[in-house]
Amino acid sequence: MVVVTRIRREVLTLPAAPLGPDNPLPPLRPLDEVHRIDDRDRGELPRDMARQLGWEPLHSLLPVRIRDGYGRTREPRSLDALVIENDRLRATVLPGLGGRIASLLHLPTGRELLYRNPVFQPANFALNGAWYSGGIEWNIGATGHTTLSCAPLHAARVPAPDGGEMLRLWEWERLRDLPFQVDLWLPEGSDFLYVGVRIRNPHERPVPTYWWSNTAVPEDRRILAPAEEAWLFGYERRLRRVPVPSYDGTDRSYPLGSPCAADYFYEVPDGRRRWVAALDADGHGLAQTSTDVLRGRKLFVWGSGPGGRRWQEWLTEPGTGGYCEIQAGLARTQLEHVRLEPESEVSWLEAYGPLDAPPDGAWAQAVRGAEERLESALPRARVEEAYTAWRPSADTEPGETLAVGSGWGALEVLRADWKLPGTPFPESTLGEEQAPWRELLRTGSLPEPRRVRPPGETLVAPHWRDMLETAPATPHTEYHLGVAQWHAGDRAQAVRSWERALPLAPSQWPLLRCLAVADQEAGHHERAAERYADAFDDLCRERRDDGATWTAAVAALGRESLQALLRVGRTAQARAVWDRLLPAVRQRGRFRLLQAELLLAEGHAARARAVFDEGFEVADLREGADVIGRLWARLGDGPLPARYDFRMRPDAV
Repeated sequence: MVVVTRIRREVLTLPAAPLGPDNPLPPLRPLDEVHRIDDRDRGELPRDMARQLGWEPLHSLLPVRIRDGYGRTREPRSLDALVIENDRLRATVLPGLGGRIASLLHLPTGRELLYRNPVFQPANFALNGAWYSGGIEWNIGATGHTTLSCAPLHAARVPAPDGGEMLRLWEWERLRDLPFQVDLWLPEGSDFLYVGVRIRNPHERPVPTYWWSNTAVPEDRRILAPAEEAWLFGYERRLRRVPVPSYDGTDRSYPLGSPCAADYFYEVPDGRRRWVAALDADGHGLAQTSTDVLRGRKLFVWGSGPGGRRWQEWLTEPGTGGYCEIQAGLARTQLEHVRLEPESEVSWLEAYGPLDAPPDGAWAQAVRGAEERLESALPRARVEEAYTAWRPSADTEPGETLAVGSGWGALEVLRADWKLPGTPFPESTLGEEQAPWRELLRTGSLPEPRRVRPPGETLVAPHWRDMLETAPATPHTEYHLGVAQWHAGDRAQAVRSWERALPLAPSQWPLLRCLAVADQEAGHHERAAERYADAFDDLCRERRDDGATWTAAVAALGRESLQALLRVGRTAQARAVWDRLLPAVRQRGRFRLLQAELLLAEGHAARARAVFDEGFEVADLREGADVIGRLWARLGDGPLPARYDFRMRPDAV
C-alpha cells in the first residue's frame, strides 16, 4: 500500500544545554568574523568573485543581539519537532531551532543519511554566537552561520504541488531585512526530499544576499562533486585555487586527509549539473542536487589535527564519531554576497536523498559513476520540472499553523504595508520586544520603559533611524538613536546623542558603556577603562535582582569592563569588578579564564597556572579564537594541554 506524505508533530528528547538569556549590550564593535581573505589574494581572483567579495560585507550585527548565555551542562530536554514522511523518507525538523532538519532517515534500509547529533550543545559559531552542529541548516544573511541558528521560525502546512502536504518554514532575516521561506515536501514514492527556497527583496534598493545550505554527514566518507579544481580557504585567511581531489600530495576528497580545518569551494563548470555526494566505504550515502541558481558547492573539514578533533568533541559527545559538511550556495564561495535587485526575488529547488555508487578509484571515474547513478535515481530534468511545479505554490497561503517565529516581520509589514503572498507576518505575532517600536510607528514617540531594566533592542534601518531623529529627544530615545547612528557609520553624531542623554538619564550605565566602546574604537583606552568602571558601578547600584536578565547584564558588562581595565594595567579596579561579580558568574569558564589573566597581571603566575590545572570550559569560545593558547604561552613553556587545544590555524599548531 502506498503511504501518502504526512506531517505530524513530535517531541525529540535530547541531552541539551539551555540557551540562556541574550546579551543585553548592543553589539557596537566591528564584526568578529574569521572568514576574511588576505588582500594579497584578491588580484588573482575571477572578476565576478572579486566584485562579490567586496560588495557590502557585513560590518555589524545590529539590530541582532549576541547569544552567549548558554553553558555546557546538559540535561534531558524536550524539543518540539515536525516530521514529514512518506513510505521512503522521514525528515525531522526543529522549527524552534532555525528550522534545521535534524534527521533524514531512509525507511527501506533504515539508514540515517545525515550526521545526527545526539546532543544539543550551543557553541560560538553563528554570526551572533549560539549555533549547534548536525543535520541540514539554512544559512541566510551574510558570510557565516545565520543569526537564526537557534531562533524559532514560523511553520505551517501548505498544499504541495502534487496535491499532498508541504511544510513551510519562513521568517524575517534582520541583518539584511529580507523575508525568506523554505518549503519541504515528499512526492508520493519519492526517495528524495524536495526543498523549495525563496528570498524576497521588498525594498526599493538592491540588497546583498547570501544563502548556503549546510549538510552535516559522517566524516568517514568520500566526498564527490563534479569539479577538477576548488578554491581552498583556511584559517590563515588565504583563498587560492587548488586541484581536486589531490593537493599537496594528499587526496582531500577524504575529510580526514586534511590536517587542519579548511573549506574547499568546488569550481563546478558552467552547464554541469550541480550536485555533491558523501559516500561510505560500501558506496552508500547522501546526494544533494539543485537547480542551477544554487551555484556553489563546498566541503568543510575539521581535519585530523588536535584542534579539529577537540572541536569535534566539544560540539557533541566524545566517542560518537566526527562529521564534515557538504554545502550548496548562491555564489562560488561563502565569502561573497550576490546582488538582489529592488522589488525582486530569487528562488531555486534542492533535493536530498540516498545515493549508492562506487566511491573508490580514480576521481574522474568515481565522479562519473556517481553522476550516472544520480541521474538514474533523480534525473536532472525532473528537478527542473519539480521547480516549475512548485513556483506557483510558493505564493499559496499557509493553512494550519505548526510553529510561530518572531514578531519582527510583522512589525516591518505593518510599517511598510508590504504584501508578501505565502509568508504572512500577522500582527498577532507582535510581542513585548516590538511594542515600543510599534508605539513609535503609531505616535512618533518612543515610550519610556515601564520598569527599571536593561534597555531593549534597537532598530537601526534607515527608516527607523529617521523616526528616532524626529521623536521627542528623551534620554531613552537618544540612547537608541545613538546606536542607530553608530550602525550607520556616523560615530561622531552617535557620541553626541549619548552625551546629550547622560545628564538626565535615570540609568547611566548603558550610555557610559556605549561611550566606552566609542573611546576604544578611537584609541582612547584609558578613558574607555574609566567609563567602563563607572558604568559597572552604576549597573551594580541599579540592579534589582539576581534573575536571568540582570545577571546577563552584569556578566556582559563585567566581562567588557575587566578586559578594558586589564588592557591599561588597572589591576586594582579590575579586581574590584571581579569581586562584585555574582559567584555563579565567576564560576563560568569565560570568567575563570579572565581570573587567570587578572592573577597574572597582579603578579601571581603560579595561582594563574593553578586555574588551568583546576580546569575550566569557556562555553562561548569563538570559532578560530586562540585566546586560551596565548594566555597559556605567557604562563610558561610547556605544551598546551589537549583539553584547551582548539587551534585551527596551521601556523598555530
